[in-house]
Amino acid sequence: MGKATGRGVTLRRGEAGFDAAVLGTSFNARDPGRRPAVVVQANTVDDVVAAVKRARAEGLKISVCSGGHSWAQNHIRDDSLLIDMGRMTRMQIDVRARTATVEPGRHCGDVNAVLARAGLFFPVAHAWTVGIGGFLLQGGFGWNSRVVGLGCENVIGLDVVLADGSRVHASETENPDLFWAARGSGPGFFGVVVQFHLRLHDRPKVVGLQLQVFRMTHLEAVFAWADAVGPSVSRTVEFQMVMNRKAMGIGAPGIEVLAPVMADSWREAREATSFIRDSPLRRKASLTLPLVPLSMAFMMRTGEKTLFLPNIRWRADNMWMDGPIAPLLPHLRAIADTQPPAPSHVLWLNWNPPPTRPDMAFSVEGRTYLALYGGVRSEADDVAHADWATGHMRALEPFGKGIQLADENLANRPARFLSDDHMARLDRIRAAHDPDGLFNPWMGRQPGA
Repeated sequence: MGKATGRGVTLRRGEAGFDAAVLGTSFNARDPGRRPAVVVQANTVDDVVAAVKRARAEGLKISVCSGGHSWAQNHIRDDSLLIDMGRMTRMQIDVRARTATVEPGRHCGDVNAVLARAGLFFPVAHAWTVGIGGFLLQGGFGWNSRVVGLGCENVIGLDVVLADGSRVHASETENPDLFWAARGSGPGFFGVVVQFHLRLHDRPKVVGLQLQVFRMTHLEAVFAWADAVGPSVSRTVEFQMVMNRKAMGIGAPGIEVLAPVMADSWREAREATSFIRDSPLRRKASLTLPLVPLSMAFMMRTGEKTLFLPNIRWRADNMWMDGPIAPLLPHLRAIADTQPPAPSHVLWLNWNPPPTRPDMAFSVEGRTYLALYGGVRSEADDVAHADWATGHMRALEPFGKGIQLADENLANRPARFLSDDHMARLDRIRAAHDPDGLFNPWMGRQPGA
């Protein structure tokens, strides 16, 4: 991605190109109907500072966008000033120190490609075109995060423009309150991060994928097996299942059992994924492929071409769960029976988090994760299936313990995404750094509420 040069572009509502600029900040083709008063396409930190000062002078709230992968289009707010960070993409790495600096508009796929050439690794998002900024602020459930930690855990510093237009650095030792707040507050963060400082890791020697596919008739048996085996699966494996109306290999409603693995040897990778090949359900599977070597880049590109397509009208919702799967099975069957056309899909993820995390705003997760992604091509289908994700998640609320911000639907279904103590602490830090509520919080929540 090229480096933006020159002064950033500012567009007011009603000017030529304004609507295209607003809707161009979202990969979701659904027009939310909301419009900011001003869009600033920033190229430099100075552009960001000027935009913040302008918003304060004109009495406008601020929203920020990096890659535009917010399903809920949280950044598109009525009568606000939208700062589009998508052109701020600079990145530098220090191979010896195993650190990097990156601006928020850089795509995660590009970050991964640069690091791969240096033999280094960072837990970037699973889809190529996700902007690193929004990904890291909301937590960062990335590649190999069960081993190296969430993306936000691997942030060692941030450069931030605050509500008064000042530029500060935040780390464990410098402005530690801002550092705490930025790691997990997502679109509710009350500043503009203009640069992230990252801790890097050695690149896994082996990356591969194990795939198995079942017809939807086996739903109850497959989910019961996955729930039982999940806690024993190696942390090097991202064990997940996707319910798809056109499952791979069968072109019919089915469940794709996917196990990306990152290991130090091929032998280790085979042992870690053997639970799928040796499963007692294997005879029920319509397709079981051998473990095959695949690059992260290939899987990121393929995922975007099959599951996370642009120019689709998307509606998503999610929840974390700690309880057994049995009470959920009738609900999962209802979800499958009412699933909209492809590329709509359902994700079940075996997470099993570690017993402790660093002290940061991020504070809600569970043993397993369920997300519904309603993606349709036509306005008629959008209307017909508008409540599919939200309605089913609302019915499942008694079994959930909260949500994650990556797939939030807070405007339509308010839900817990931080612990109560962490939310109270975040609000105290917000009051200190943004006392006038210049920055929009999450949808469904008013500044100061």
